[in-house]
Amino acid sequence: MTEASALYRGGVMHRRLRPKVHELNYRAFWLLLDLAEIDGLDRRLGLFSRNRFNLLSFHDRDHGDGSGSALRSQVEAWLARAGIDIGAGPIRLLTMPRVMGYVFNPISLYYCHRTDGGLAAMVYEVTSTFGVRHAYVIPVPVEDQARGLIRQGAAKALYVSPFIGMDMDYEFRGHAPAERLDLTIDGIEADGLLITAAMSAERHPLEDRDLWSAALSLPFMTFKVVAAIHWEALKLWIKGVRLTRQPTPAREPVTIQHHARESRLGR
Repeated sequence: MTEASALYRGGVMHRRLRPKVHELNYRAFWLLLDLAEIDGLDRRLGLFSRNRFNLLSFHDRDHGDGSGSALRSQVEAWLARAGIDIGAGPIRLLTMPRVMGYVFNPISLYYCHRTDGGLAAMVYEVTSTFGVRHAYVIPVPVEDQARGLIRQGAAKALYVSPFIGMDMDYEFRGHAPAERLDLTIDGIEADGLLITAAMSAERHPLEDRDLWSAALSLPFMTFKVVAAIHWEALKLWIKGVRLTRQPTPAREPVTIQHHARESRLGR
């Protein structure tokens, strides 16, 4: 049977519009991991492992509640709270792997499919540089499920950047990964669009030669992600962008939505 898991190579763009325009672009790669296939990938691949050191690895405790317990069970519990039942449908996680044992994922995406292949829900798992993780669980409207179309929104619940306040909505747009990966995230305040981020990539086989090529082209990628975040923060501070006060964390580490919200930008 053909594996659903794959390697995606591409890049990320961030653009801030106010009070100073600031843009950054960097290359990246991600693994799309069908949760049911991870153990098989561990056995089949020499450069990828689950819960143990390798050039590239996946550790369950890097996701969900951090306990290392079965991710599918955790995601299914979140979906049940949102009134979503996918039965035995696949859950596929798009994430950066650990590289030489180190990882930092600003965002990981769970694509939750029904048994007929339709995209029933998305889980956006966001991690701040302060080490706090929050998941947004959002259903996909029925009219978008068969096309794998993503048009969703959520109120910001996690303090991610000291340069951005909490009075913000996120808008998500994209598609379930196929030959290409695409996702755009807009951050919208009362005055309109403040920041936009976009991920784009092309699908590659999940084979040792492809993993080696990706790792060689972007050595120590996950270290560089953290370094880039702090470097860009320094540049924002030099530009005079004011810091915001860190609020008390949300009571729950998960935002559960029972329906997809309409976009405030009219898209």
